[in-house]
Amino acid sequence: MSLSAIYPGTFDPITNGHHDLVRRASRLFKRVVVAVAASPAKGTLFSLEERVDLAREVLMDLDNVEVTGYDGLTIEFARQNKLDVMVRGLRAVSDFEFEFQLANMSRAMAPELESVFLTPQEELSYISSSMIREIAMLGGDVSLFVHPSVKKALDARYQARRGGR
Repeated sequence: MSLSAIYPGTFDPITNGHHDLVRRASRLFKRVVVAVAASPAKGTLFSLEERVDLAREVLMDLDNVEVTGYDGLTIEFARQNKLDVMVRGLRAVSDFEFEFQLANMSRAMAPELESVFLTPQEELSYISSSMIREIAMLGGDVSLFVHPSVKKALDARYQARRGGR
């Protein structure tokens, strides 16, 4: 177990599915860097700093996991941090085509960076950050899908947007 891995994403917000993948990756690799992408074009609900803070809180039980924010190309971040493997999650067959293209593009640009795909536990495979945001925005309970600190942050954000109602 001498390889180090990057698990990149926007994590807006981090979900129990993300936590499951990071936990499993932490057993496979010496070091796992959860790289929270700035992604300004995505118009995230939470700022980069908020997403990093939430991910750190959710993942603090994993000793060999670091969380950091970054801007720019993922492969450049991986090179700068001497990371060997990029971990990506596949929830459903629909994820495969995009992830396959991404892996091939990464391999063309950074052949030294290997891609590894992990699937979440079956009961977490349907969870996505966009679904979580929508459920929370509509006042639904997301406590089955996210860490309590993430639920609290979502509730506070959407309550503020609804004018405190």
